[in-house]
Amino acid sequence: MSLTQNMARFALSLRYEDIPPAARHEARRFMLDSIGCGLTAIHNPDMLAAHRYIEKLGGTPDATVIGSGLRTNAPNAALMNALLVRAIDYNDIYWKQDPSHPSDIIPAAWAAAEKADSDTRDLIVAVLIAYELEMRWCLAAEPGIREMGWHHATLTQFVSPFVAARLLGLNEAQTVAAAGISGSCHFTLGGVVAGHLTNMKNTADPLATEAGVTAALLAAEGYSGPVHVIEGKEGLIEVLNSVTWSTDTLLDGLGETFLITECGYKPFPTEALTHQPITAVLNLCQKHNLTPDRIQRVQVLTTTRGADILSDPSKYKPTTKETADHSLPYCIAAALADGAVLPSSFEEEKLRDPVIRRMLERIEVKADAEIDALFPRVKRAQVTLTTTDGESYTEQVDHAKGSPENPMSDEEVIAKFRANSASALSPARLEAVIDATLALGDTALPVRDYMQLLIADKNQ
Repeated sequence: MSLTQNMARFALSLRYEDIPPAARHEARRFMLDSIGCGLTAIHNPDMLAAHRYIEKLGGTPDATVIGSGLRTNAPNAALMNALLVRAIDYNDIYWKQDPSHPSDIIPAAWAAAEKADSDTRDLIVAVLIAYELEMRWCLAAEPGIREMGWHHATLTQFVSPFVAARLLGLNEAQTVAAAGISGSCHFTLGGVVAGHLTNMKNTADPLATEAGVTAALLAAEGYSGPVHVIEGKEGLIEVLNSVTWSTDTLLDGLGETFLITECGYKPFPTEALTHQPITAVLNLCQKHNLTPDRIQRVQVLTTTRGADILSDPSKYKPTTKETADHSLPYCIAAALADGAVLPSSFEEEKLRDPVIRRMLERIEVKADAEIDALFPRVKRAQVTLTTTDGESYTEQVDHAKGSPENPMSDEEVIAKFRANSASALSPARLEAVIDATLALGDTALPVRDYMQLLIADKNQ
């Protein structure tokens, strides 16, 4: 069988009862985290522009856009909801080889489940399919395709069609076709997250999520796609041959070993390699009672990637949110200036904050060979703060909060959701979403009813 046939059999045969309780619980937690990330972004200018675009497209009202409650067709809803989840770079992170955000694919499950009138048990199964396939793809290339200049949307295009196909009731042949259709059209350049950044930073993966839903709908009508899109002639493995692929990794443990519990949460709405140095800065300031006016110099030792992509000259003068949340110097400056890094740290007015601007001039980011040797398994950062009176304080952080090695508790995940959703949901609705999400699958609640809870009911 082709690799896509093997994946199709996994996706179509996985049962709710087969999933360990810990994996089900993690799926619910990631769902709650993703909803909060989406709701806090509903009035961002880029999201308002995208929403206008989706509204103008129209479409059969099969699925719901969170926040606004707009109903549109399944691919449109998957795209808009994925854009929302991804908008502030605050959703999950998996990075042991290739980096990815598996929760970017959850909106494909929402949209397909609503269209198919599925229940929340089906939804949990679909979310597990997304995580188990995406995370294996992230481990399958040595070195990761990101190291070769490709974006992880290149991997997501091979996952989202299976999620949609399972919920839409496709058979094996149709599911394989959907994988071939989607996997033929979303190879994405890493340039969307390099240099001066634009809205495409948070759009590439949602487009690959939308592609999977579209592909499944096409396949359901009898449309065909290449069966050997991964391992066939001029397929993924043959074309992206600057890495070594392990096809065994893609299938190893499918349906038996669940990787979702190894995925991490983001403690800050920033690029993942900023988390350890931000944590180190906040720890040092708290331990030694340091205020911005006392900081003379900041040295950050990190990976070559962190010093190059996240600290190039454009990152010292960010003018957009997209550049700022992928700027290691800006994130460090914001942490020093405000004692926290929050979604509000990247609002337009904040980008011009004179305290942050002055602090940027004092920050030096350097690549460190010993840290590089640990990457990507360990993403160590070492920060040294030197004060105006000549004192120096150093902190090393290997595992940021939210990583599997330093996990978030249920209470911390809920607190993050509350903080992100409070501007969109009334207190009663907010608690209803928490209760319903953490109980998903316990009862066969229609997904259509669940999605109604995710509509904003609070005036801003």
